[in-house]
Amino acid sequence: MTDFHGVFPYLVSPLDTSGRIDTRVLGKLCDDLIKAGVYGLTPLGSTGEFAYLDRDQRRAVVQTSIEATNKRVPVVAGVSSTATADAVAQARDYQALGADGILAICEAYFPLKDAQIESYFRAIADAVDIPVVLYTNPNFQRSDLTLDVIAKLATHPRIRYIKDASTNTGRLLSIMNRCPDLSVFSASAHIPAAVMLIGGVGWMAGPACIIPRQSVRLYDLCRAQRWPEAMELQRDLWRINEAFARFNLAACIKAGLQIQGYAVGDPVPPQPALTAEERRTVEKILSDVAALKIA
Repeated sequence: MTDFHGVFPYLVSPLDTSGRIDTRVLGKLCDDLIKAGVYGLTPLGSTGEFAYLDRDQRRAVVQTSIEATNKRVPVVAGVSSTATADAVAQARDYQALGADGILAICEAYFPLKDAQIESYFRAIADAVDIPVVLYTNPNFQRSDLTLDVIAKLATHPRIRYIKDASTNTGRLLSIMNRCPDLSVFSASAHIPAAVMLIGGVGWMAGPACIIPRQSVRLYDLCRAQRWPEAMELQRDLWRINEAFARFNLAACIKAGLQIQGYAVGDPVPPQPALTAEERRTVEKILSDVAALKIA
């Protein structure tokens, strides 16, 4: 199986005026991110607005990402649903399209008990022959993965990674201690360098879409254990994460990409686009980050 590590940008889902996925723009973004040195790509993460897209739009995002990548780096496709059967069907379809891994997300309307949450993720992993990344984000999801459920799922041969966006770094250390065979990816809610210091293998996050070279440099410094240099760069890059947390997720990254020349469009309604003042804030941060010397 493929070994996932490093920087995996959460891709945006660009829409044209008719509501179709703009495959040209998405393909160019994938190509440029790979040329910037990222280690993999993740379509249909939170930044990809998976909760706002229909089945055909989601499939188009995954297919375009896989075709544009052309096996140069791994593609870990997001799968999410309120129904287990639908999530399983998505996972099988994306594997058939050529995805290298699955990012498994559990949406819920009614509350779920631990047993049902475990069965949902286990069913996805049982349905495919590629690695599965567990994804949990209690700020946006009704049902979270408890440490006990994570420990049980970590025994599955294809569940090899977790991306935890709880903002609780101590929880990440607990996961590492209880599940030594489960590799942990940071989210933008965590400080990536800190997660790398305690044993993380990289990060999957939206900000890497707009600062790919800087993100890769930070990862490389962490991997080389050059911590003073890594933390100096991390402090400079943290302003992007602060903006990402302050504004609408997709709106912030889509605005940043528009500033950089990508016609990715606005967030899917009813999400709001950034205001003119918010957009200027993002533009100023990007300008400052672009001026950093990262050689």
